[in-house]
Amino acid sequence: MELAYIPSPSSGVLYLGPVPLRGYAFCIIIGVFVAVWLGNKRWIARGGRAGTVADIAVWAVPFGLVGGRLYHVVTDYQLYFSEGRDWVDAFKIWEGGLGIWGAIALGALGAWIGCRRRGIPLPAYADAIAPGIALAQAVGRWGNWFNQELYGRETDLPWAVEITSSADGRMPGTYHPTFLYESLWCVGVALLVIWADRRFELGHGRAFALYVAGYCAGRFWIEYMRVDEAHHILGLRLNNWTALLVFLLAVLYIVLSARKRPGREAVVEPGAGDGEGPAADAKETDGDATGKDAPAEEATTGDAPDTEDSGRPGKPDEPEASAEQEDAEEPEESKDGAGSAKKG
Repeated sequence: MELAYIPSPSSGVLYLGPVPLRGYAFCIIIGVFVAVWLGNKRWIARGGRAGTVADIAVWAVPFGLVGGRLYHVVTDYQLYFSEGRDWVDAFKIWEGGLGIWGAIALGALGAWIGCRRRGIPLPAYADAIAPGIALAQAVGRWGNWFNQELYGRETDLPWAVEITSSADGRMPGTYHPTFLYESLWCVGVALLVIWADRRFELGHGRAFALYVAGYCAGRFWIEYMRVDEAHHILGLRLNNWTALLVFLLAVLYIVLSARKRPGREAVVEPGAGDGEGPAADAKETDGDATGKDAPAEEATTGDAPDTEDSGRPGKPDEPEASAEQEDAEEPEESKDGAGSAKKG
């Protein structure tokens, strides 16, 4: 007899009048907002403009959704294209089925396009949003709870999840809540990246690589616990091999990047400090003060000789005296010539 367990919702859809609110899609949307919010704060702290993360997310999110769905459909094609299945279901993303590997891959392509349009280095952007992506995954995994999917082996632990649906080969019972394990693991990865980034000032994509490595480490053992249908290679699920390979690549990138480009980028967004923010306001204030003081100084300097000259008696008459002196020193030829001209 189970003393305690996590109950599953009776339905993954709530209706607001005629409008269906699907729990899976709702979790994905909340996750995106969390990622953009945290990414924006980190981007501004690194010297970027407010709103840049959201602008680039307009490219990254749709690409990520398409990539995640493609990976799921390709690796689990039997769910949509085998006998008795309807291939149209491959487009029903609200029913679940997003592969994180495809989502990150195509999402990175979309982010690269957005960054390129704004002259921003992709590694710097990836570092800023890395913890936010981990938190987005933590929230998104609760969509699997709404759909009663992606659970582990049977267990009678107090935190087991109760599966009540018998659709698609499910067996009602209590199972390991692998969605919960992965959600908590992603929160830990986000905190790890934030801490390591502050402690070691990770740059040039290393914070993002740390997120990837941390996630893959947890995904490996969580994936091993799952009992849903999947392809196997040498006794391991396909996603286990994917997690292992991506983990090694992420660690290799961290090592090589630290040797080739130590430290962090000095500038993450060209022109971010020009015309915006407190630094720009301070520059404008200094410039105004300098502009106002300079004419005053020049005026003072220029007026000083006039003031001194006006205090000397007879000084205003000097120009006339100079004129008489010039007449007195005029060459004889000029005088004679002038006289001849007059005589003629």
